Amino acid sequence: MLSVRARRAQAAGSDPSYGAPMSLRAEGPVRYVFEMRIVLLVIAAAVLISGCGSAGTASSPSPSPSPSPGTGSNLNFDVTVTETTKAASMRVGQKLEVVLKAGSGMNNWTQPRSSDESILAPIVNPAATAVRGATLAAFQARAPGQVDVTSYAGPVCPSGQACPMYVIVYSVKVTVTP
Repeated sequence: MLSVRARRAQAAGSDPSYGAPMSLRAEGPVRYVFEMRIVLLVIAAAVLISGCGSAGTASSPSPSPSPSPGTGSNLNFDVTVTETTKAASMRVGQKLEVVLKAGSGMNNWTQPRSSDESILAPIVNPAATAVRGATLAAFQARAPGQVDVTSYAGPVCPSGQACPMYVIVYSVKVTVTP
């Protein structure tokens, strides 16, 4: 590519390589032209790569589950919550069932725990081992108050391979009224 001065000298019929030293700076304004296809391709690749690493968006809290007549087990649960439930309310004496299904590529959830067992105490759930890939827990409301029920799950990691270091936290806020 020739400089502006070299092009002018070539047009005038003289050889620009002989004579006074030349500046590589242009005498007029310089305009950089990009190939728009390449720019758009780079932007699309960046968006695609960043989209592959997203973990999802937060959703608004789901409404509190209404008391249900039971789930078919011997305990006849009054309230059932799942991994999508954010809050629940119940009365003292009622029973709560927690049903957490493991996501694709994830280990089973840990056993759900109450933040205050004097308010929401764990009880035996006879169906707790009935379903593969699901974690079941049962609680009974003992006193009025508010507790968090939490559980954790991590990724399934093949032996001898690198494993991503993250954990998913499940938490539901349970309000117990008199």
